[in-house]
Amino acid sequence: MTIGIATDHGGIELKRQLQEYLEEKGFSVKDFGAFEYDAADDFPDYVVPLARAVGSGEVDRGVAVCGSGVGASIAANKIKNVRACLITETYSARQGVEHDDMNMMCVGGRVIGIALAQELLDAFLGAEYQNLPRQQRRMGKVADLEQ
Repeated sequence: MTIGIATDHGGIELKRQLQEYLEEKGFSVKDFGAFEYDAADDFPDYVVPLARAVGSGEVDRGVAVCGSGVGASIAANKIKNVRACLITETYSARQGVEHDDMNMMCVGGRVIGIALAQELLDAFLGAEYQNLPRQQRRMGKVADLEQ
């Protein structure tokens, strides 16, 4: 599985730690930046290219970090075929994939630490979309919104 990852200045350290964690677990990681701290950078400049890669299937899933995770989530969800959510606990990290086919997880580099972020990542990446008829119906309605 190839995981895309991106951040602005609000999550540089957390992104670095998550990338190392993913690589240690054997995932291929594509880094969309930022690569160094720049207090004047803007999250859409990194999150949108990541979201486009998720939406096109270039990467299997995405992890976006910004200060709170909110801006990353808002920007990512503007891209077709992306279902991004701000994740702060493990139930939603798993259930978002299983029921809602979430393919991008957003976290706040200024609000969670590495231990929780790793648990969230494990739940997110360990889950699979259940693809049950009710979920297909619901996600079809969501996909229709992109037309």
